[in-house]
Amino acid sequence: MPQEAVNIIGAGQCGTLLAIMLAKQGFLVDVFERNHDPRIIDAEAGRSINLALAARGINALVRAGIYDQIEAMLVPMRGRMLHQTDGNAEFLRYGQAHDEVIYSVTRRDLNQVLLGVAEGIPNIRLHFRQQAIGYDARDCTVHVRDLNDDSLYEVEARPLFAADGAGSIIRRSFDGSDTFGGIETLLQHGYKELSIAPGRSDQHQLEPNALHIWPRGGFMLIALPNPGGDFTLTLFLRNDGDPGFSSLTTPAQVESFFQQHFPDVAELIDNLVDDVLYKPLGLLGTVRCRHWHDRGNVLLIGDAAHAVVPFHGQGMNLAFEDCIVLDHIMRTEGGDWPRIFRRFEEQQLFNANAIADMALENYIEMRDTVRDPKFALRKELAFELERQLPDNFIPRYSMVMFHSDIPYAVARERGETQRQLLHEFTAGAERLGDVDLTAAIIAAKERLSPLNEIKVDRTL
Repeated sequence: MPQEAVNIIGAGQCGTLLAIMLAKQGFLVDVFERNHDPRIIDAEAGRSINLALAARGINALVRAGIYDQIEAMLVPMRGRMLHQTDGNAEFLRYGQAHDEVIYSVTRRDLNQVLLGVAEGIPNIRLHFRQQAIGYDARDCTVHVRDLNDDSLYEVEARPLFAADGAGSIIRRSFDGSDTFGGIETLLQHGYKELSIAPGRSDQHQLEPNALHIWPRGGFMLIALPNPGGDFTLTLFLRNDGDPGFSSLTTPAQVESFFQQHFPDVAELIDNLVDDVLYKPLGLLGTVRCRHWHDRGNVLLIGDAAHAVVPFHGQGMNLAFEDCIVLDHIMRTEGGDWPRIFRRFEEQQLFNANAIADMALENYIEMRDTVRDPKFALRKELAFELERQLPDNFIPRYSMVMFHSDIPYAVARERGETQRQLLHEFTAGAERLGDVDLTAAIIAAKERLSPLNEIKVDRTL
C-alpha cells in the first residue's frame, strides 16, 4: 500500500517536530523551508530570543522519542533572579518541587537536533531555500519559489500543514476572507539581543541556574544561561519615546541608558553599544484567528495559528503541545482530514487564546509587578496553600509551566480565582505570619474544585 503524502510549510521547531511525528505514523512528509539549512548557515543569528523549554514541550519531545538527544544542551533555571538598580539581587523560585524548573535552550541547537532526527527518517524529505509565496484556495495549491534558481512551481495541499510562523504566507493568503480571520497585533515594544561571554575557565559570570531579570517598570532586561558559560540577554523596550529604542541612537546615549538602569551588568555585556545600535529590532506580536483550518485542505499550526509574545516562555511549548494533540487526534480519527482539523481547533483554540492573554499579563509582572513588596508575600502564601491543599491549589505559573495535564484555558480561569484569593488574604499583611492561614485554606477549598476534575491526559 503506498504511503499517504502530506506537505508542511516551515521547518522551524514546530514544523520539524510535526514532520517527525507524522513520519512515525507512516506518512510520506515533504517539508518546505524558505531559509538555508540552519545546520549550515544560521539565518536567525542575532534576532532570536533563547527558548524556555517547560513541561509541555518536554512531554512532546519525549512522545517523539527524541528528548534524550536534547537533554544535554539544556540549562536548568530554578527561578527568577531579580536585579534592582542599587545592585541588590533576590532569587525567587519558580516552584517548590525539585523537578519544577524550566530549561534554557538556544534556538539554533534545538533546530539542529530536530532537523538531524528528521533527516534520518526515510519518509521525510527536507527542502531548503523553497519560499512559499501564496496559496490558491480554489486549486488547493501553494505557489513556491526555488530560491536557488528563482524558478516557480506548485505544491498540493494533500493536506497542507502551515507551520510557517507568525508572518505565515499561507494564513495571509486568506486575508479578506472568513476562512481564518487572522488578526496580527503588534506591541509598541520591541527587543534587541545582547550577550555576556563566559568568564575564566568558561564559567558563567552570573548565577547559571536562574532566569535573570532587571525589572524597570515600563521595560526590562533579561538573561538566560547557555551551556558554554555565556548568557543570551534581551532588552525589551518601547520602540518610541524616552526611554525607547528611538532615543538610543548614539554611543553616548546607549552607555548612559545602561549605566542609569543596568549598572551592575553593563560592563559584562559584549559589544554593548554596537549591538544596541546596529542589531535588528525584533518585533513582538500576537496572532489570533477565528479558525485554523480550510476544510480538510489546510491547517495552521504553531505560530502561524497563534503566535504569542515571549513573556511566559510558552510559544514553543504551545506549538509542541499542538503536535501532541494533533498526533493523538489523527491516530483516533483515521484519514478524515476535515474532522481531524475541526477537532484539533476545538481542543486548542481556547487554550491558545488563554496563553496569549497570560503572556501579555506576564510582561507586566516581569517588568513591574515583581517590584511590588507584596509580590513575594503573595508567592509565599501561594506556596503555603499548595503545601496545605495539594489536591486543590497549584499557583498559576506552575500550572502553565510544570503541568502539561492542565489546559491553558483552565489555568487562566483558575488562576484568576487564585489571584483574587491571594490579594484578599495579603491585603493587610506584611509577612506570612500576619495572614489568617486557616481562613485562606477554607476559602481556597470552597472556591477551587479538586485538581483531578480539571486535568487531561496528554500522554495518550
